[in-house]
Amino acid sequence: MEKIVILTGAGISAESGIRTFRDADGLWEGHDVMEVASPEGWAANRELVLEFYNQRRRQLKEVEPNAGHLALKALERDYEVTVITQNVDDLHERAGQGHVLHLHGELRKARSTRFEELVYEWEGDLRLGDLCEKGHQLRPHIVWFGEEVPMLEPAAAAVYEADMVLVIGSSMQVYPAAGLVGLAHKAHQIFYIDPRPSINYELSRIPFLEVVPEAATSGVPRIVNDLLGG
Repeated sequence: MEKIVILTGAGISAESGIRTFRDADGLWEGHDVMEVASPEGWAANRELVLEFYNQRRRQLKEVEPNAGHLALKALERDYEVTVITQNVDDLHERAGQGHVLHLHGELRKARSTRFEELVYEWEGDLRLGDLCEKGHQLRPHIVWFGEEVPMLEPAAAAVYEADMVLVIGSSMQVYPAAGLVGLAHKAHQIFYIDPRPSINYELSRIPFLEVVPEAATSGVPRIVNDLLGG
């Protein structure tokens, strides 16, 4: 069974109505993104950081997986599929995807500020005073600017072994995620599906790249249908 790796960015979630804090020049209610997505921001104002992610977590209850997410699930019928996403929502899981690697963490999880291995499912608001089992404050299970990306190594290994790669809804400008496609040495086909595709250095070197300048909700179902012999 061929292996397909799917790299997804903010574009696929945006089509479900997920707002991204990179919009509006990186500002959120007048705050620079580094105030809410960095260890320094956390140290300076924990309440602000917690409320930022609480609002994003609440929004997840108002959105659903779109046609792009649902189409990707169908690939599992004929392929071994790994999703590598830069998104922190759970829309791939809610669409039924079996193997999802979150490069930048997960909104519906919290972890200990001292013992990183203590990670908890978290549905409601996260507040000061919410502690891990060893008595330390919990923080969002999110990879902030300046922090290591724990899932980068398994993601790189998956891309390295892939027979085919789909890049969906990504600007291909945010590293290290944007560099993963350059590791696909075994792949015989790479699709880049985005309404405003941006060809970075890694993509420019791929002779068998097919650019699909469409939104995920239209481009993904069409490509999936072709791959499944529809």
